[in-house]
Amino acid sequence: MKKYFLAFVFGTSLLTLAACGGGEENNTATDAPAEEGGGAVDTAEAEKIFQQSCSSCHGGNLEGGFGPNLQKVGSKYSQEEIEEIIANGQGQMKGGIVKGEEATTVAAWLAEQK
Repeated sequence: MKKYFLAFVFGTSLLTLAACGGGEENNTATDAPAEEGGGAVDTAEAEKIFQQSCSSCHGGNLEGGFGPNLQKVGSKYSQEEIEEIIANGQGQMKGGIVKGEEATTVAAWLAEQK
């Protein structure tokens, strides 16, 4: 029984590391750009990208964990600043985990978290 438990824990750890490391497999095309008509954010798409690429460190509800709490990140940083952090990293977070339009979508959504 201990072997199965250890195998489960090890497998879960690998999945968590893979999610935190990102990868180009997560770069899916979006149906709509992050901002349409003066600032509308595709919330569902942003949340999906966040859950796939960011939640293992920042928590499923933005509550933090290994990474900082992001529940009020929009009060501290603008969309452009958040997108720069996503691109270049900050602290222990490496840059480029989310790229291109997906980074813009997530940054716009996070900027609304106030």
